[in-house]
Amino acid sequence: MPVVFANSNNFKDITAKGTIILDFYADWCAPCRMIGPVLEQIANENEDIGVVKVDVDQNIELANQFGVRGIPALFVLKDGKAVAQRAGFMPKDALVDWVRKA
Repeated sequence: MPVVFANSNNFKDITAKGTIILDFYADWCAPCRMIGPVLEQIANENEDIGVVKVDVDQNIELANQFGVRGIPALFVLKDGKAVAQRAGFMPKDALVDWVRKA
């Protein structure tokens, strides 16, 4: 499943069902750029895990709604509800393990 980019207009529709890694990021953020390829690999290798990215500079309301204070901010959503959150870079295996346990 490809990585999907969300904004306030499409967010509820694309996060309503299934298990989603929600990534709040910014283009200028070095750790965000590091985790980007890891999230793409996870999206491509795991049909049961979706990846949704939200640019905090363009979607301040969504970032505030989730209480994002630092980026990358990662959330696990299950059927639209946040069940876990972390900040910062994580290696792929640790990230997948975190999502599966959430």
